[in-house]
Amino acid sequence: MTRDLFARYVWIIDTLSRYGRLSRERLNRLWMRSEVSGGAPLPERTFFHYRRSIEQNFHIDILCDASGEYYIDQTSLTRNRALTNLMLDNYAVNGAISDVADASARVEVEDVPSAREFLPQMMDAMRDGVKVSFTYAGFNRSRAEKDIVLHPYVLKRYKQRWYVLGLKESADDVRTYALDRIKSLRLLPEHFTLPEGCEASDFFGSVVGVTTSKAPVHRVRLRATARQAKYLRALPLHASQQEEVHGDYSIFSYGLQLNYELVHEIVGMGDSVKVLDPPELRVMVTEALRAALRQYEGENLKNDE
Repeated sequence: MTRDLFARYVWIIDTLSRYGRLSRERLNRLWMRSEVSGGAPLPERTFFHYRRSIEQNFHIDILCDASGEYYIDQTSLTRNRALTNLMLDNYAVNGAISDVADASARVEVEDVPSAREFLPQMMDAMRDGVKVSFTYAGFNRSRAEKDIVLHPYVLKRYKQRWYVLGLKESADDVRTYALDRIKSLRLLPEHFTLPEGCEASDFFGSVVGVTTSKAPVHRVRLRATARQAKYLRALPLHASQQEEVHGDYSIFSYGLQLNYELVHEIVGMGDSVKVLDPPELRVMVTEALRAALRQYEGENLKNDE
């Protein structure tokens, strides 16, 4: 998919999302005023092909009602809400920045590890069902691991980093790799068979972050202050989040596996959150807090000496 085509697809999705329902004539007038049109109209046949491509690539259905107005099927939009929001946000931000004179001096953004070099290639490999080979410079290894052959199953973005999860052939096990730590990626001619149950939700549906396992799913309950509850409502810790409001505090419930990222998120909220259940998670968070405290207790002892 070329960048120009992608921009046109996103423009159609964004425009229909904002306007709700549009006739072909109204859509075409908006199209003519947009940068993606190049000043040319949007022929009906071309629009038909764009609709099909949007359905195939983004799984978003564009329907037409009895009055001839086009709209996005909310069922498909809800199903792909996170990915659609990411796509539309990037489109809107890029457009806004390009319209601001001297944007670099007036807009500050977080510098994060980039995956743009290998993300398109990884998506191509997933689409075509072919294996990939790469060198991986993981943080927990002193030397980069070469010639890893992976069957790429799913991609996930977490904390503004992209990860790929798939079968590592040499270990015959499912592993997760950060795309910004990959070196020298190449697509191999060999195809792989995608097993049943290989959607992103099958691996990440019950976890915070990217650390997956076969551990059981627990009912996690957190007590949050009224102030912290506002943040959790605005940006839920997980899609399974449910809230019980109790005056000056709230209790949030989740269905989650226990992993490092979950503990890290809870510790990061400090004394505004307390783990109620399960007991195993209370122990994990307590140990993490004690380990952090020991860093400073040891420092104080040295200072006293």
